Amino acid sequence: MNGVGGPTGVGERALGPDLARGFMLLFIALANSHYFVGGARWFGGFPVDGNVLDRGAGFLISTFVDGRAFPMFGVLFGYGVAQIVRRQRESGREWWPIRKLLWRRSLVLVVVGFAHAMLLYVGDILGAYGVLLFLGVWALRWKDIWLFIVAGLVWVLTALPSDDSFSTMTEGPDPAMLPPELLGQFADRLGAHSIIALLGWIGFVAPFLIGLWAGRRRILERPAEHQTLLRTTALVGLTIAILGALPVSLVVGGIIKQPANDTLSYLGPLHDATGLFGGFGYAALIVLIARRLTRGRFTTAIAAVGQRSMTCYLAQSVVWTIVFTPYLLGLSNTLTTTTTALLAIATWLATVGLAEWMRRKGYRGPFESMIRRLTYRTKKPKTALVV
Repeated sequence: MNGVGGPTGVGERALGPDLARGFMLLFIALANSHYFVGGARWFGGFPVDGNVLDRGAGFLISTFVDGRAFPMFGVLFGYGVAQIVRRQRESGREWWPIRKLLWRRSLVLVVVGFAHAMLLYVGDILGAYGVLLFLGVWALRWKDIWLFIVAGLVWVLTALPSDDSFSTMTEGPDPAMLPPELLGQFADRLGAHSIIALLGWIGFVAPFLIGLWAGRRRILERPAEHQTLLRTTALVGLTIAILGALPVSLVVGGIIKQPANDTLSYLGPLHDATGLFGGFGYAALIVLIARRLTRGRFTTAIAAVGQRSMTCYLAQSVVWTIVFTPYLLGLSNTLTTTTTALLAIATWLATVGLAEWMRRKGYRGPFESMIRRLTYRTKKPKTALVV
C-alpha cells in the first residue's frame, strides 16, 4: 500500500529523521550493552573498578549517551505518529478509525515487546512504547499549548529527587538480564518486563508529546524552514544534557568520589531529566547535518538502518543474548566497559551492513513489514516499496 493514507513511500521520506534513527541506534547499543558488564562495584550502570580506559569509556558513554538517546527516539516516535495521522486525515479518514489503526499498532508493539523481553533482552522498550501509544492517541487532537503543558508537568514529576536513586545507581546487572538457565528466566523476566512496560512509558511522555507537536509542523522534514529553531535546540539542548550528566559521569570516570547517599537522590533524576534536552538536541543536530549531506553510500546505509530501526534494534539484542547469557557464551565477567563498547560499535556496524543489503535487495525489515501489515491490514508486498 503506497497511496494516500498508507505507509510513507521510500521516495517520500526525508533523509533527516531516518538518519537520526539510524545513527542513534549506535547510541542505543552503547547504552544497553554496558549494563551486562560484571564487576565488584557499580555506579550509574557501570563497574567502577576497571582500569583507566574503562573509566574513560564509562565517562564518555554516561555523558553523551546514557539517558540521551532514548528521549530522541521518543521524539521520533511521536513525530512518526503525527505523520501517520496527517496521511490518514489527508485521505479523508475520521478520528475514530485513525485511533483504531494506532491501537492496532500499539498492540503489535506490546506483543513484540513481550516476546523480546522474555527471549532476548528484558530491558525492552517496545512494550512501553505500545502502552504509550495506546494512551497517547487521546492527545492527537490536543491544542499545541496542552501538549507543552502536559509534557512539562510530566518532565517536572520525573525530575523530582528520589530515595530510590541510591540503590538504582549503585546496583550491578539485574539478575533477570543474566539468567543462569533457560526455563527459569521467564518467571524472573515476567515481573521485570511488566514494570517496564506498565510504568516505563511515563518517562517517554514528554518527548512523545513534543514529537507530536514537531510532526504537526514537519520540522524535521523541512529544516530549511526552521533553521533558527533547530540550531538553538541543538546548541541549548546538548549543552544542558552534557552539564546535567557531569555529576554522574565524573564519578563513573573516577574523577571525583561518590557523593553521600542523600546527594544521590538528586543526581539520578538530574541525569535523566537533562537527558530529555539531549534527545531534542541530537535530533536537531542530525537533521541539520543531514540537510548538508548528499545521499552517499554511507549516508544511505545509515538511513537504511533508520528505515528498519525495529529490526536492527532487535538484532542488537540477539548479540547481547549470545555474548552475555550465562548458559551461552557468558562473557559478562570477561568483557570490560571498553571491550563491550567496541562490541556495541561492531554490532551497530553489522546492522548497517545488514540494512544496506536489505535495501539493495528491495527488502523491508521483517518486523517493519509485519507491523505495517497488521496496522494497515494490507497483504504482504513483493518488494520494499514502502517503509
